[in-house]
Amino acid sequence: MRLRFNQAYNSSGEDLEDDACSRTPTAAAAEVSLPVVRRARTWPELAENLVWVLSAVFIIYFGDWEVNMISLLWADARIRRAALHLGLASAILNVGVVVYTTYFLSSCPPKSSEKSEVLSSAAPLLIVLGFISFCLLSYALWPIWNVLTIPLLFTLFMASIVVSPYLLIGPLRPQTVVVRAD
Repeated sequence: MRLRFNQAYNSSGEDLEDDACSRTPTAAAAEVSLPVVRRARTWPELAENLVWVLSAVFIIYFGDWEVNMISLLWADARIRRAALHLGLASAILNVGVVVYTTYFLSSCPPKSSEKSEVLSSAAPLLIVLGFISFCLLSYALWPIWNVLTIPLLFTLFMASIVVSPYLLIGPLRPQTVVVRAD
């Protein structure tokens, strides 16, 4: 039995099936990059995304059935303003950390230890900021929607997650995959 998955194994070319995956890459082959083929979205995925977006539009447009949500947040006296402002500030800070780690760290070399340190240290911060913003926004909006505040905020969050890949921030760079032999 030959050891196909051993890194020291190199075939001599006697069988073409094994030879293609077990050769060590040359310097020229290691630099060749292939375009990434994106998986096509299925109809159920598109339907789910559409439901999240339409429900968020419904929430924003109808608000509390008298005024839309934007006017409601702007002028309603029932909202706890300090909690609303702190919740929005922590949500904006959370989005800022995500944008920084996603877009600005993409210029680092792929095996940079600095990049992995920043990404691993950002996760707890994102979790804490998300939890704080959710709690503050729930507290601020509770006098208007009561128990419905929690599903309302969750629906708005899911709609923002669904829409975020379609937002173009910064120049588009082609994604590449480096051919590897491990």
